[in-house]
Amino acid sequence: MVNEVILDDLTLQVTNYKEEIVVNQTGEPLKKINIAFKVRGGEEYHDVTSHLYKKTFDVKVPQKGIQFRATIYNYSTSRTDFSNERCMADFQLSLLEVQ
Repeated sequence: MVNEVILDDLTLQVTNYKEEIVVNQTGEPLKKINIAFKVRGGEEYHDVTSHLYKKTFDVKVPQKGIQFRATIYNYSTSRTDFSNERCMADFQLSLLEVQ
């Protein structure tokens, strides 16, 4: 089971991981991963979301031995108010390989 995904220099401890291959409009196969992870409010939330604003990352999945360049395909969170550091939120993130 995959429990760690790295986006550039940000390591995420994932609670769910799904990998698939999708075909783009020119027929090329591309990697797509869907991950779930938890984020605590306050500073951790700020650090994670600030990093996600980059939109495109060097992705590494050490336990699968894969790495690729990807952009955010879909992103959601279970909370909108992260001012309380004791709050935890579930994040869902889909990343699609870019050529």
